[in-house]
Amino acid sequence: MNDNGRSIITLDYTGMMISAQNSNGFAMEELHGLQNLLEQAQISILSQRDSGKLDFSKLLTSMKAQLHEIIDYSNAVAPNYDNFVVLGIGGSALGPLAVHQALNHYYYNDLPPAERGHRPRFYVMDNIDPVRFNELLQMLDPRKTLFNVISKSGNTSETMAQFLIIRDTLRQVCGDSYAKHIVITTDKEKGNLLPIALQEGYQRFVIPAGIGGRFSELTPVGLLAAAICGIDVKQLLEGALAMDQWIRDSKGVLSNPAQLRASLAYLSYQKGKNISVFMPYADGLKTMADWYAQMWAESLGKRFDRQGRVVNVGQTPVKALGVTDQHSQVQLYVEGPDDKIITFVTVEKFKATREIPVDFDLPEDIQFLGGRTLEELLFAEQKATEYALTLAKRQHQKIILSSLDAYSVGQLLLLLEWETAYMGELLNINTFDQPGVEEGKNGTYALMGRKGYETRKHDIEEYGKTLYILNEKRD
Repeated sequence: MNDNGRSIITLDYTGMMISAQNSNGFAMEELHGLQNLLEQAQISILSQRDSGKLDFSKLLTSMKAQLHEIIDYSNAVAPNYDNFVVLGIGGSALGPLAVHQALNHYYYNDLPPAERGHRPRFYVMDNIDPVRFNELLQMLDPRKTLFNVISKSGNTSETMAQFLIIRDTLRQVCGDSYAKHIVITTDKEKGNLLPIALQEGYQRFVIPAGIGGRFSELTPVGLLAAAICGIDVKQLLEGALAMDQWIRDSKGVLSNPAQLRASLAYLSYQKGKNISVFMPYADGLKTMADWYAQMWAESLGKRFDRQGRVVNVGQTPVKALGVTDQHSQVQLYVEGPDDKIITFVTVEKFKATREIPVDFDLPEDIQFLGGRTLEELLFAEQKATEYALTLAKRQHQKIILSSLDAYSVGQLLLLLEWETAYMGELLNINTFDQPGVEEGKNGTYALMGRKGYETRKHDIEEYGKTLYILNEKRD
């Protein structure tokens, strides 16, 4: 498919279908057999979207209208800071990091300022390990750093703890001007961060209603970090909008990319493939695999279906990187349990090329590499892995990006979000909640002394009285 001369993502699902080489694939009739379910899923997804309960695709148009505010702010502040630090966790961290790694120089932070377009270095603090946190603060000058605090509710313990430490540090170092070093991304009307931001005068951006963290990359959660670090956020949104239109307008499982991928995932899951491997063949997409893993796991791993029945569903996502993980994981995929579906993500045209030198004095067994390029070697490695899986009758498919640019990455993000939504409908579960995560959050509140959680604290402490522990005792 083509959009104004720009190529759209291509899906190659040959390795999922029955063939002379793969008797373990699906017949075309199996895909068509899901069409009624998919049409019902489409109605359900769009009705949730139109009622405001689900905005991950509807928001794109409104984001496009608001983009000028993000771009204007980013262009104004970027030259004034040496560092931009995201304080967030989950989707608030993985999305911005994935897009940054995909679209900026792989060693962006090590470049001289002029080669970064005088944009700040980029860091994401997505955990609360005290050593890592302290060492980042030791390395950065707070007076030259802008901190982006991201939490829709303002209840995220990890992010709020980081925020309180940073605010205290900035007050000590910057005095009355500390607020200029903090920008808040949170809910428009409620939450704990909002009143603090209003009282203390922080720049503020809004996370739209109906958006969970893992679906928030194409909101200010991700767009602000991208714009500050020089990414073309207009093209990012244009690509997402093009994919959204393709999905909404397509009729039939074979013409709708999200329906097709969800159907293949669902059929494979019904036949015992309870692991989904996401394996890009481009280092720039390495963190995209982390983002996908959260999307797939948190959205689809559910105990109950919509009728309240215990179902315990969900495919386990595994992240891999070609060719690195050909030497660490592929042995298992080819000869281990047949419980996986593998998605390769490839890029047709890389930003740079590198020729391998010719040297006839080398041993004959490696002379064949001379005169070829690293891209050719990468493509050959991916194709060979694909072939090995086919011979082993293991299911695999491929997402092909024409190039690794903002437009293509926008398409990829929306495709995977829509695919997840369709898969949730096919599984008859709520794709957009995360009750298992909430239980852990509530336990943390209790153990840290938050009011109203005293009973839960007591229960956790009682649970911890009986332990089975092995360690080495020394005199």
